[in-house]
Amino acid sequence: MSASSKLSNTVKALCFLAKHHPVPQNSARISTDTGINASKLRRHLSALAKQGILKTIQGSSGGFVLEKEPSELHLQEIYCALEDRKAFHMDVSTNPDNTVAETTIVNDYFLDLFSEIQVEIEDKMKKIKLSHIINHISDTKELK
Repeated sequence: MSASSKLSNTVKALCFLAKHHPVPQNSARISTDTGINASKLRRHLSALAKQGILKTIQGSSGGFVLEKEPSELHLQEIYCALEDRKAFHMDVSTNPDNTVAETTIVNDYFLDLFSEIQVEIEDKMKKIKLSHIINHISDTKELK
């Protein structure tokens, strides 16, 4: 699953949890409401629980609950909890037979470029709180 799909689906689930806070919601219920595959959802939400973004409650009436207020939770924090690599990743392994200097120069150019873009993306995501997305959804629904 691409990083953007993983982040988007997880944010949908977090919006659902915020809407039903403080009542724990299990992955089957979240899946039914959001249309996200329940097993993928459990993996993503478990990753967030490991980072203290969510709390898991055991038992028949258990599930996932937001541990942070939507106004305190930003997209970059969610993204970093989900991803083990950057959005712009480049495999720069080279063929030992290919020692062309241009290959190294081009690889270095794109590594620097992708690094700059990654910083810009993460800086922008730090400014977007879950509460902003929830408000945007609410505002958009009112316009329709």
